[in-house]
Amino acid sequence: MITKATPENVSQLNKLINSAYRGESSKKGWTTEANILEGLRTTEEELNETIQDHKNTILKFTENNQIIGCVLLVEKEQELYLGMLTVSPELQNSGVGKKLLQQAEIHALELGLHKIVMTVISVREELIAWYKRNGYKDTGAKEPFPASDVHIPITEEPLEFIVMEKRIG
Repeated sequence: MITKATPENVSQLNKLINSAYRGESSKKGWTTEANILEGLRTTEEELNETIQDHKNTILKFTENNQIIGCVLLVEKEQELYLGMLTVSPELQNSGVGKKLLQQAEIHALELGLHKIVMTVISVREELIAWYKRNGYKDTGAKEPFPASDVHIPITEEPLEFIVMEKRIG
């Protein structure tokens, strides 16, 4: 079941997101960043701030009272920004991510927005290919990667974001 996350979900969301993106647990899935980044993907404080902002929606995918997936949706003027698409590493490739993408499209249309935009780290070729299979296109635009205390690059490859988008409705 996909519903809107609440502040009560922050702790569980934080564990899920960090387990799927970084560290040993993330290597069970195919979408890990553990080979290019160390540190946390997010924090409870960041998630609380995100949920408090009325322009943001975090959708959670719940099964058997466990959050097994989520996605951040940010309402912009002309588009919906999609970020932090997360599926539990053990459940990746089971269709949860696709269902979250479909729900993001419904959310965008409910807001009257006909374009979804996201950024993906350029070296994550498998993930970029997956988004392309789901209708997203590389716009050719690039953005710098924000290395910080949280996002610590551990690869010699320069990291940058590519901007992808999908027109809907």
